[in-house]
Amino acid sequence: MPLALRSVPYWLNPGGDPEDGQSSTPPQGSYPAQFEDLPYKVELWNDAKTKVEQVLAVTASGSIGYAAYHAATREFPDRYVTLRHKDNVVSRWNGPPH
Repeated sequence: MPLALRSVPYWLNPGGDPEDGQSSTPPQGSYPAQFEDLPYKVELWNDAKTKVEQVLAVTASGSIGYAAYHAATREFPDRYVTLRHKDNVVSRWNGPPH
């Protein structure tokens, strides 16, 4: 039985006082518009390879995008993973044949 995966955005913020009562994390499911402009995406596809199940990483840097893609191929060796730059697939991992 496959595990259900869901996208969770991670926010990296400068250090501060966690007891100041202010949270810099947006509500669950909320993405700033600036993420839409980031050209590199690492995508995890469903088993049928018909749709993206989860976007694992989004970045402006090609080297960071490739590093995230490489990590995803190691984390999900049996899954279809793509590295996309805008609308073009730059690299894909098909996983072992079934």
